[in-house]
Amino acid sequence: MTGLDTLRPRLPSPLQELSDARFGRRGLRLLLKRDDLIHPELIGNKWRKLAPNIEACGGRPLVTFGGAYSNHLRATAAAGRLLGLPTVGVVRGQELADRPLNASLARCAADGMRLHFVDRSTYRRKTEPDVLAGVLRAAGAEDAYVIPEGGSNAEAVRGCRALGEELRGQADVVALACGTGGTLAGLAAGLSPAQRALGIPVLKGGFLTAGIRALQQQSFGGPRGAWTLDERFHFGGYARVPTDLDAFAEDFEERHGVAVERLYVAKLLYGLVALTEEGAFPRGTTVACVITGRPWRSAGT
Repeated sequence: MTGLDTLRPRLPSPLQELSDARFGRRGLRLLLKRDDLIHPELIGNKWRKLAPNIEACGGRPLVTFGGAYSNHLRATAAAGRLLGLPTVGVVRGQELADRPLNASLARCAADGMRLHFVDRSTYRRKTEPDVLAGVLRAAGAEDAYVIPEGGSNAEAVRGCRALGEELRGQADVVALACGTGGTLAGLAAGLSPAQRALGIPVLKGGFLTAGIRALQQQSFGGPRGAWTLDERFHFGGYARVPTDLDAFAEDFEERHGVAVERLYVAKLLYGLVALTEEGAFPRGTTVACVITGRPWRSAGT
């Protein structure tokens, strides 16, 4: 990837084994797939999803979508700054246009992203061709390359297939947190037939199964790989981090010296500990946990 090569991604990402008594006493091995170490600003699955889309954009401006605290918006803005590509972020919530930018959106703006706010009704219909065309006109981005919310399209899914290929023969179960499902769709396609992928959705609603199937159909022409979802560990929905989840994440950090991102990774790790205690994995199973992000601080990247 010519332009992206200048960013020097760390691929394949490291695989780290942890000694954790909660898994060890059940006869399990726990591995961390450290996708959070791929690049200091384009972290984890954001790199894997954005890289093929940037290659496909042909140097055109990038336009994408997200909420006020979107990791995807920040990653796209950072990519634009690093590669000299103009970026436009379509943000859910017209009311936010009249308020001071929060730290996340301020970071996007500082990286050169032009923010365009739309009302929530329009945002929900953003995939409809006429609505999308109107949004792009209003944002002055009619000639831009469009990346969907969360970055999950066929290019991104095919990019995430490499994640599964890097883990072939390394684990029996590969688990990750899911937002839009694109990373899981690609990961499962890259694993060997003897492996399975386990997704822990961070949003409630039970809609991901159909979405992942549709993404695999668009990307590969049909289903690929073995995968399942466990939808019990969303803790009330996206960006919900109750005190018990925060305490769990702090404890994991103290045990292992690994910073735990709260919106996705903490829910994944919590779910894996709960499943282990339920006896969901046979003794002798090696579980690989994909660390797709790290805690974000407004003063940092």
